[in-house]
Amino acid sequence: MTSAHHPNEGTEVPSSSTPLRYALVGTGSRAQMYIDAITGVHSPVAELVAWCDTNPGRLDVYEEHLRRAPAVPPVRFAPDAVADAVRRHSIDRVIVTTPDFTHADVVVAALEAGADAVVEKPLTTSAEGVRRIAEAAERTGRKVTVTFNYRYSPRNTALKQIIASGEIGEVTSVHFEWLLDTAHGADYFRRWHRDKANSGGLLVHKSSHHFDLVNWWLADTPARVFASGGLRFYGARAAASRGLGPRPERGTTDSPLRDAFSLDLRHEPQYKALYLDQEHHDGYRRDQDVFDPGITIEDNMSLVVDYASGASMAYSLNAHAPWEGYTVGINGTKGRAELTVVERGSVTTDADGRVIIDPSARPDLVADDKERPVSERLVVQRHFEPAREVAIPQADGGHGGGDAVLLHDLFVGAGEDPLGHAASWRDGVTSVVVGLAANRSLASGAAVRVDQLDLGAAASLLTGTAPGGGA
Repeated sequence: MTSAHHPNEGTEVPSSSTPLRYALVGTGSRAQMYIDAITGVHSPVAELVAWCDTNPGRLDVYEEHLRRAPAVPPVRFAPDAVADAVRRHSIDRVIVTTPDFTHADVVVAALEAGADAVVEKPLTTSAEGVRRIAEAAERTGRKVTVTFNYRYSPRNTALKQIIASGEIGEVTSVHFEWLLDTAHGADYFRRWHRDKANSGGLLVHKSSHHFDLVNWWLADTPARVFASGGLRFYGARAAASRGLGPRPERGTTDSPLRDAFSLDLRHEPQYKALYLDQEHHDGYRRDQDVFDPGITIEDNMSLVVDYASGASMAYSLNAHAPWEGYTVGINGTKGRAELTVVERGSVTTDADGRVIIDPSARPDLVADDKERPVSERLVVQRHFEPAREVAIPQADGGHGGGDAVLLHDLFVGAGEDPLGHAASWRDGVTSVVVGLAANRSLASGAAVRVDQLDLGAAASLLTGTAPGGGA
């Protein structure tokens, strides 16, 4: 098999007791995790020195948050002055939590100015972005860490250990189904993600998480992708086909929400502060109608992915399911491993009509469903033997307990990492190319080999050939 992990890259233990100096680019809701980590438990080894955002109001909100901590807010710099900020403030690492299509610009600017980069998935949204990041990383020798928090979840680590142990033999095929429910899934159709030019669609923005897991589980790289899918539930056309006509405007001071697919920013304190109260700066709407015209991403997708080893995967993503979670079946030459995860059993609202948008990020706020309780179960069965359930260590926190471990490895250092949890830009590439090839396949109706993508210096990471050749 071709290893998809590169142990000499990613997080490392700081070489001295002096805190590393960080800059943060993008202060939307996702930035909260990093801000709290740097100014809280990891403050002995990390210092937030500078930050920027295209919307100054969001910086105002976080500055007030830090003053209450109490802590000294970082200095501001212009969003187009990342390189200057790195040099001026002696930045060691730049954390990137901006919209996906901007990742390549920010990462390359940071690397070329002399800093390492820490970037939210996906690494980038285009082959051009892959080329630019790969060339900058190779040229500068700087490190790029992609924060794949699901790798750190105990349940996903347990499955990795089973496969690596050889208990089910060599992997021959994978079945992977991921369900996003009508709260979390709908949210991608309210935000900037709804435009494929911004996010690459869910096959890049969301599924890069899942493709990275499979690459990591199998220690393999993708070789060929065939995709089918479309916008079948959200958007104006799909809504009209179900008899849903023009919809009223967003809720105002005196009016209720349109329906259960609407997000009321007035009663979500963080979103109100970061988005609703800041619309006058840039006009960005965090609560757009999921049944609007002009949405260009898909909500139902199915893929067949061939890997360099000869294994294949059947993958599906649905963004309007009644419950949220995933099921994975790994078939091997000696048996099978099955992981089933329920992150939310049903979408219900509280007395104020509030739902938790992302149950994987805030499991502490998700109530169990009687018939489909929040749960995780890993079962292994070898040929001619009874099945056995594998105990999964319990962990608290977001993304199956992965967030806290990821943040520790990021800021303190990974130390011994025999399973290769830490992810470099190379892992970011091998995950995102599945989505890039899938988008091309959706457009053409044909299977796409990943070596047909113009990846520049990154092409050497994908040396496998698809079984049987072909396009």
